[in-house]
Amino acid sequence: MNIAKLLRLLVRTASAHCDTEDGPAVTDGRRALETGNVNIALKWVHQDEEEDVRAAFTRAVAVRDLSPEARDVADRYFLDVLIRVHRAGEGASFDGIKPTGADVPPQVVAADEALSLGRIDPLRGLVDDERWDELERRFDRAVALKGFAVDDLAAAREYMEAYVSFFKYAEGHDHDHQYAHAH
Repeated sequence: MNIAKLLRLLVRTASAHCDTEDGPAVTDGRRALETGNVNIALKWVHQDEEEDVRAAFTRAVAVRDLSPEARDVADRYFLDVLIRVHRAGEGASFDGIKPTGADVPPQVVAADEALSLGRIDPLRGLVDDERWDELERRFDRAVALKGFAVDDLAAAREYMEAYVSFFKYAEGHDHDHQYAHAH
């Protein structure tokens, strides 16, 4: 198994919530459609696989204003392509976007909240004390990189590397890995 495939397998768990209707990848996909800026969604896919997502976005945008029905179909098409390509890049299967409220580990919910608030507090009590220093280090790195410009895909993907590293550690996975160019 080559290193790239191994690293993709290591990040699979951290992105388990990315294929849910209310997960961060789908949310970014919807924001991309609403703003007309595909870059909002592209950080979720490997650089060498982004053309499929760009093509789906162009098709969706071209027809989504024809009618409410066309918008629903176009949006679903784009989101399905985005999440399928994202999951494939991790070596994971895709069997459709899961509904809101799908089973997500409490550490993932708390990690999302912590990044949203800019405070690590929601994870207290969910991560063992001996892991806390490393968790804070990964959290601080993710927070420091979070303010990237939406059109700076290199910075967005650097943030995604820190994001995944933080989430994986919060979930109890100790593997350090390089995620650059992976999202």
